[in-house]
Amino acid sequence: MIDLHAAAKTCLDAADPAEKCRLTHATWAAVATGTLFPDPASPPPLPIGAPGRPPTPRLVSARGVPHRGLGSDEGRAALVHAIAHIEFNAINLAWDAVYRFRGMPAAYYRDWASCANDEARHYALLAARLAELGHAYGDFDAHNGLWEMAEKTAGSDLARMALVPRVLEARGLDVTPGMIERLRQAGDTRTIAAFEVILAEEVAHVAAGTRWFRWCCERDGRDPFETFFQLLRDYAGARMRGPFNRPARLEAGFLDTELDRLAAMAEIP
Repeated sequence: MIDLHAAAKTCLDAADPAEKCRLTHATWAAVATGTLFPDPASPPPLPIGAPGRPPTPRLVSARGVPHRGLGSDEGRAALVHAIAHIEFNAINLAWDAVYRFRGMPAAYYRDWASCANDEARHYALLAARLAELGHAYGDFDAHNGLWEMAEKTAGSDLARMALVPRVLEARGLDVTPGMIERLRQAGDTRTIAAFEVILAEEVAHVAAGTRWFRWCCERDGRDPFETFFQLLRDYAGARMRGPFNRPARLEAGFLDTELDRLAAMAEIP
């Protein structure tokens, strides 16, 4: 296979997490060595549907996912499972960005194939930690918010770049330091080590979203600042939760003016 779009679809369709990770690493290796690239003659993408995923976890509403304390192995396992689920979805999100949006620069496809590779490593890191805690992926309920936004933005690369990396994935930059502190209080240094790796590498993923969002804006003759907040209103109802990890978001390409407006939006009852 030499068509990156087709290879991305194969990764997307893989239901077994270990096989999805294996295919992801192999596909990224081929991209990195220049043996796999987008074929302009590739068939157009199919309408978006559910990606390949195992029968469990059971998907429930975000409110239906129970919150557990971190004072027990069970509670920490539930937290690790929740983040593993996010990383598993992030593999699919990255590959869908490669598969669905055509005619983009080569650097765009390389960025999202690289992100998929990172997310697969993150998932494997968390799956291993889950096993140490006596659990496996699928043992706890999870929600489908990330993929639901992928479905909403399937018709627009501009909206996808704005809302998945710069809103949903950027939320991880905001909440992970607090989770690390809570885990430190619980003495769970092994989970902390995994979360610190993920936090450091997710900055680059959000930065990729920023880079390609602004590229799409330039292509379409749109102002990035106003467009971002218009898309927030259109797709997310302008509902934002703070506080925001300002240093990490600045490193990921957010502007001070964007963060000021986000903070003001989060303060509105």
